[in-house]
Amino acid sequence: MITKAIIPVAGWGTRRLPITKIIEKSMLPVGNRPLVDYSVQELIKAGVKDIYMVISNTEPCQVREFYKDNLALNQYLVDRGKKDRLKLAKTLPEDVTIHYTVQDPSDKYGTAVPIAMVVEEYKIDEPVFVFFGDDFIWNPNGESAAESLLKSVKDPSESAILGVEVPREDVVKYGEITMNDDDCLVKIVEKPKLEDVKSNLVHVSKFIMSPELLQEMVKYVKSHDFGPMDQEYMATDPLDAYVKKGGVVRVAPTNGEYLDGGSVEGWLHANNVVCG
Repeated sequence: MITKAIIPVAGWGTRRLPITKIIEKSMLPVGNRPLVDYSVQELIKAGVKDIYMVISNTEPCQVREFYKDNLALNQYLVDRGKKDRLKLAKTLPEDVTIHYTVQDPSDKYGTAVPIAMVVEEYKIDEPVFVFFGDDFIWNPNGESAAESLLKSVKDPSESAILGVEVPREDVVKYGEITMNDDDCLVKIVEKPKLEDVKSNLVHVSKFIMSPELLQEMVKYVKSHDFGPMDQEYMATDPLDAYVKKGGVVRVAPTNGEYLDGGSVEGWLHANNVVCG
């Protein structure tokens, strides 16, 4: 069982401006819940007890507010005879803790950075889930992304990456996955040219990362000095390096539908699917 998860939710969400001036991207509603909560509840169901969220250095932080008890609201519900709604206002079980790490959006940029920050701050030395906070897999009557990842790992030293099938013409938006006959990752090509696409399997930033892979993330961020306008610190770079050195990363399939709130079209589609 994996009991820890990292969820990066920092950043300005510039692709969703102007609404992200006042609503954090991970807090955009899908149905009656914010985007990030679909991943949070899925991870809790899979056995996670400690969630490490990387947030921006802005106040107030809507994610933090959402996951803490609102005592005034609770009292209002009691006073108005609406105790049955207290369970809806309780967004986190008592046995689950969210830890917050603050990331400056003007500092180092890229998907590897928040992972490395959490590993360093909390000295994590065990396998963890890594889910990003603005998308999720919708499979209410089947296996969740977290369950699929857990099922694919054969040994505690192994890592895993979720593979999602998309139409060939959409592969250029993602990272193309190449795997071998043992369902192990061979390489990832980020946003390939359409004429170079060989597979319709892509990654959507849903992982189990072993302690060894987590250390690769830390070393990668520490050993490079990209400026804010230079190359991003992409998690797939140390991931590829880890695989080339012999690290095992299983590719986990999913029967669920990938829903992404990063674009207006994706967010509208997610609402239609969840509320349909």
